[in-house]
Amino acid sequence: MAAVGSKVPEGRYGRSRTADEAADRKLKLVGAVLGVLFLGVVGWFGYDYINGTKISAEIIKFDVVSDDSVEVHLEVRKDADAKGYCTLRSQAEDGAEVGRADFRFDQRQDRVDKRVTLRTKARGTSAELLGCHSD
Repeated sequence: MAAVGSKVPEGRYGRSRTADEAADRKLKLVGAVLGVLFLGVVGWFGYDYINGTKISAEIIKFDVVSDDSVEVHLEVRKDADAKGYCTLRSQAEDGAEVGRADFRFDQRQDRVDKRVTLRTKARGTSAELLGCHSD
């Protein structure tokens, strides 16, 4: 028979946890919870960004009609009740921005074909859609 107060055999019943191991376990648990929360927040913002985009557009064509204007043919797709604007810009041959303007789209349609005139301070050689935003 074993005497009372004697040690149990090494490794037979597992090891006892030290204070450092307990702290490490708590830190791992807190890190895992924070990681899950972070991924949830990123997922929420991504969903909101994709779902919140109610207006999109593309430039069908553009024509430089004079030294101070560029005519742009836009096709805008949106929810029928959405209101918002699209921002266009034009650049000169050397890359300098010569014109920028916002054009509103408040029509109660889900697809709008529209020709707009972008005024420029010098001859523009391009038309670029910078983005569309809903109100």
